[in-house]
Amino acid sequence: MSPRMVLRNWKAHCIEGAMLAAAALSVNGEKPLVVDMESTKKDFDHVICVFKREGKWGSVSKTNHAVLRYREPVYKSIRELIMSFFHEYFDDDGKKNLRSYSLPVDLSRFDHLNWMASEEDVWFIPDYLAKVRHFPVLTRSNISRLRKADDIELKAGDILEWKKSEKK
Repeated sequence: MSPRMVLRNWKAHCIEGAMLAAAALSVNGEKPLVVDMESTKKDFDHVICVFKREGKWGSVSKTNHAVLRYREPVYKSIRELIMSFFHEYFDDDGKKNLRSYSLPVDLSRFDHLNWMASEEDVWFIPDYLAKVRHFPVLTRSNISRLRKADDIELKAGDILEWKKSEKK
């Protein structure tokens, strides 16, 4: 959904939350930037809105989980920012699944398609994000030596903002 429809319906997945944050930055004179984070096929990809303050990168992120959220603008590079998500990006079996990321995509490239205020779905944005170049976060050798999340990390991963039975 577009940011307009997110505000109307009061619900969003991560990409919609990232687009809403990017729209808010845009109307305040900043570039509406998002980064796509790809996982293995066993997990979900994640999209974040990124911004820069005093030469450092930070991000705004929408998630139901406790840890894949806002990052203070303290990271020297996009890769450093992305790696701050690595250890918390695991599936229910504890396997760490973050595999690649895009560079920031400026959503103003879609202004002519009315991405902020459209009443229609804006699938052209996730379609575009899936096609842009992504950079690996690990080598095959790194992947083969990854430790699974332990029991306490798995319990922390179960902390949710909204339970399935809750409606907002």
